[in-house]
Amino acid sequence: MPVQFTVNGRPASVDAPANTLLVHALREHLHLTGTHVGCDTSQCGACTVLLDGRAIKSCAMLAVQAEGCEITTIEGLATADGSMHPMQAAFKECHGLQCGFCTPGMVLSAVDLVERYPGASEAEIRALLDGNMCRCTGYQNIVKAVQQGQQAMAASAA
Repeated sequence: MPVQFTVNGRPASVDAPANTLLVHALREHLHLTGTHVGCDTSQCGACTVLLDGRAIKSCAMLAVQAEGCEITTIEGLATADGSMHPMQAAFKECHGLQCGFCTPGMVLSAVDLVERYPGASEAEIRALLDGNMCRCTGYQNIVKAVQQGQQAMAASAA
């Protein structure tokens, strides 16, 4: 079944069975492997992408449901000149990662969090990242990274 959407600012088309999950369409058909398959039950958040600007778990959505939508994966978050997005830079600077498996989904969730809840407190950040699991970091540096990314995103918007 053909499905058309925009991925990372470019038109994309996938011809896949109707029961193809969005995460598999991105990884297997478009070769965007930064979107990870973690739990396959939408519990861990490793598959998070932005769909029309909102963080969604791509393992819980069929590709056909994204018809006509704008999808941003971790590969498309950097700026046109290749510079890291402020949230990516914050995760790097604050060492908000260890193994890196959860990082793409965590970064995209953090971008959505900051855009929807500007000025979120540490407690709010922790609560709003609840759907993203990290088995390595203990979240301390992730929260610091989100706070730093929040400041950088606000500064770049001003």
